[in-house]
Amino acid sequence: MTNTDLIIIGAGPGGYRAAEYAAKQGLKVTIFEGDNVGGTCLNVGCIPTKTYVHSATFEEARERMAAVVTQLRQGVEGILSHPNITLVREKAVFGKTPLLLEGQGEVPIIIATGSETKWLSIPGADGPRVVDSTGLLNLDTLPKRLCIIGAGVIGMEFASVFHRFGSEVTVIEYLKECLPTLDSDIAKRLRKHLERQRVGDGTSGMKEGITFHMQCAVKQIANGKVFFENKKGQTESVEADIILMATGRKPRTEGLNLEGLWVGDGTSGMAGGIALAPNGAIPVDENFCVTNLPSFGGAGGGLYAIGDVNGRQMLAHAAEMQAVRAVNHILGRHDGIRFDIMPAAIFTTPEAACVGPTEDQLKEQGIAYECRKAFWRANGKALAMNETEGMLKLFTSPSQRGENGSSLSGRLGGVILGCHAYGAHAADIVQEVSALMCRDTTLSQLRDMVHIHPTLSEILRTAAEQ
Repeated sequence: MTNTDLIIIGAGPGGYRAAEYAAKQGLKVTIFEGDNVGGTCLNVGCIPTKTYVHSATFEEARERMAAVVTQLRQGVEGILSHPNITLVREKAVFGKTPLLLEGQGEVPIIIATGSETKWLSIPGADGPRVVDSTGLLNLDTLPKRLCIIGAGVIGMEFASVFHRFGSEVTVIEYLKECLPTLDSDIAKRLRKHLERQRVGDGTSGMKEGITFHMQCAVKQIANGKVFFENKKGQTESVEADIILMATGRKPRTEGLNLEGLWVGDGTSGMAGGIALAPNGAIPVDENFCVTNLPSFGGAGGGLYAIGDVNGRQMLAHAAEMQAVRAVNHILGRHDGIRFDIMPAAIFTTPEAACVGPTEDQLKEQGIAYECRKAFWRANGKALAMNETEGMLKLFTSPSQRGENGSSLSGRLGGVILGCHAYGAHAADIVQEVSALMCRDTTLSQLRDMVHIHPTLSEILRTAAEQ
């Protein structure tokens, strides 16, 4: 690899974005991938899931998923065909073939191996009816009864989708509320809506809403039943044809031989394995350099970990921007990427989205704030679309007040702190807020911005004008 300026391990969103960006800057890149390019997101994660969200039936979803994934995978293959990029279709291992880091000198390396399912350690979790998100997407037939363990993003999205397809869906969650990264008020309203949301043709065979068991601990899976302890300490059970393990994801580091990583000239240099964080992630600094190998690679070199493997922000778009930051650091360039402002979306029906802290977090941190609310039912476009379910909460720093009580919010007050919402196209509205937050926009400045009528984005303006 004497002609390589950068080595990347993993061709998911972070890896292929790093390769593409570095190649366009003139670097010679070698990227290793032992599986399909595109990573979890494209092949078995967000893209297949969103294909299901936008399909009318289970059969249509399976057909469309294969076509969409194939098309996008070919797109990534095209990106990696850049003349400055060499794609090695093998799994890279530190200190062993096909990748020997000993003696690599100043060549920086980016680890972008992503994440994998975090399985709940309970009796029966390895049973034939228990699947992770990948297994659920690979089902050939629609399960009549689906039990989902976990009400995070993965669990809630699949619950919404399979309920719409016609499955009887039950969700069991250990925490008090679903979607812990979402404002608790918004999360509760969304859950309650899904509980009463009936699906069907409107005449016969209507399915009741999703059943939620909150503050319940799963204890065992046996004979097609999920046994759990409810918040009163009583044991209950749910029968299911398929059980989805949706209890989160963990960084994928197994098999990389991180503990045997050599740092130095490959002969007498020092060896020092990477010490993982308690959650299994690779510790990194603000430039995504691995923190406990500061001397790796010498001047101009470095070891980086981006995306899910560093456990910071387990989102595909976070991985892509971390890739840009890492390559910029390698090139000695500064950027203005705001990693403290990271929007996220949950594609249930209706969808939810958020950026910035929740109201509970603002209170816990002692941050002074004002909260403004707006509802989909009061928006003309939402009414026309028959999508009236939804609410938005906009958080700002306290506005300055004039002598007559009028708002004088400016650069010193009324700065947008965050936004949490659920409703049709909530992600698009929150994305607008995210862009405004990146420029420290104030409430008064938002009020002065023209919004097209009729659009759902007017919901944001309505909240700002309160």
